[in-house]
Formats: sequence, structure tokens, C-alpha cells
Amino acid sequence: MTTNEPSNTDRPLPGVMPGRTPEGAQPPADFMPLAVARTLLRATRAGTLATIDRNGGYPFASLVNVATDVDGAPLILVSKLATHTANLEIDGRASLLLAETGKGDALAYPRLTVLGTMAAVARDSAEEPRVRRRFLARHPKSELYAGFGDFAFWRMAVVSAHLNGGFARAADLAAADVLTDVADAGALVEAEADVIAHMNTDHAEALRLYATKLLGAPDGKWLCVGIDPDGLELQQGQSALRLFFPQRVTGPGPLRAMLKQLAEQARAR
Repeated sequence: MTTNEPSNTDRPLPGVMPGRTPEGAQPPADFMPLAVARTLLRATRAGTLATIDRNGGYPFASLVNVATDVDGAPLILVSKLATHTANLEIDGRASLLLAETGKGDALAYPRLTVLGTMAAVARDSAEEPRVRRRFLARHPKSELYAGFGDFAFWRMAVVSAHLNGGFARAADLAAADVLTDVADAGALVEAEADVIAHMNTDHAEALRLYATKLLGAPDGKWLCVGIDPDGLELQQGQSALRLFFPQRVTGPGPLRAMLKQLAEQARAR
């Protein structure tokens, strides 16, 4: 984990709070900020997007559906008619608040603020089909309007993040702390769509076991909606889970072995 890491200009990263933590304060021993942050990033399906108002510079917050690219970079689908899109067209700097919810005090649950610069994904770009597929896998109802002329996908170039995991559980994070390195995983990225289709069609039982036995989720029809070197995403309706791999995988062969290993572990439980 990187905490209060300076940038190349010796300025704190955006969102970092140097000097605010009491001297000698230590986080709880069971606090794992990287795992919590990456889970929130990959498994949260809606968040608060904060942009810079083009008219007066005030922060403008709005609710958006969220997905992630294969490296974890946040993806959104927005209309040119929306205020937040007009703001981003002038100044791409933005942040996304991704929060876990549940019963009781909302502040008792972890939340992650991701900061960076949003850029539109051109319809004729090489990455647009991948971005579209990954977003619509998580938000299938968005397919009703994703093809409209005024809608476009936007991708965040992450610069930093701040995790609040509850009382005495906070961490300032660099982009590398929350994103997944895919530089050596080209074969896996290329095979992702085919592997997902195969898993959902032929290995639905294994996906159900991953969710119920390894992650403690309720039984149901769990689908695989994403695979990357660090893990896979499972989804049932709008309930999403993140299953981390014990070791990184970068190609289809090692991935098959990993999925088989996880299935055997799940059956043994």
C-alpha cells in the first residue's frame, strides 16, 4: 500500500490528507485496505460522480452506473444531454464515490473515492468494443439506449484513491494500489469474452459454488461478467461479487487451471 505518496512535483496526490493522522496511530490488524478497495472498485455497480461545474467551478455530484475496464479503470455511459457530461467536456477531472450499503448506519460500511481524469471512448476506437461489452455485461438494461447517438462511454485515468473502511480504517492509495497490471496479460484479455461465455454456458454449477462456498453468498444463478489477472467478477441481478485468485494468471491455460483449482476447493467445502 502507498500512503501519502508524493507526485513528481512533490505535491500530495489528489485526495491525500498529509498530517491529519495522529502521530503513531496504527490501523487495526485485520484491516486490508488493498483488498477492500479493489473489491469496492470491481463489485460496485453505481456511484456518485463529482465533476467540476462548467459555469461556476462548484463541485457537481450525480448518480451514474459504473463498470470497470479489464485493468479496473472505472467506466461510465452518459448522454451529451446530461450536465455532468457537459462538465467533463470542459474539464475531465472527476471523482467517483463507490460505497457499500446495508442496514444501519451508512458510515459503518466501507467506501472508496477514486480520482482521475475522464475521457470519452471514441466509437471507432479499438477499445470501444471491449468497453461496451464489459459495461453491458454489468448493466444489461443499458443496452436499450447505449446505441443512441447522444450516448458515449467514458473511461477514467485513475491518479489516486481514498478508502474509508469505517472508524480508524482509512488509507490513501495510489493508482497502482487499486488498478490491475495487464501489461503481460494480452492473451488473457483477448480470450476473456470467450472464457466468460464458456463458463456461463457450461460451468454454471462451478460459478454457483464459487459464490456460495468461497464467498458466502446466497444461492442463485450467478454469472461470470469479468475476468482479469487478479480475479473474476460474479453477478446475479445487481448483486456483484469479487473473487480474488490466489496467484495472478496471464493466459488462458493458467486460467483454466486456476478455475479448476477453485472449483475443487469449493466442492471440498
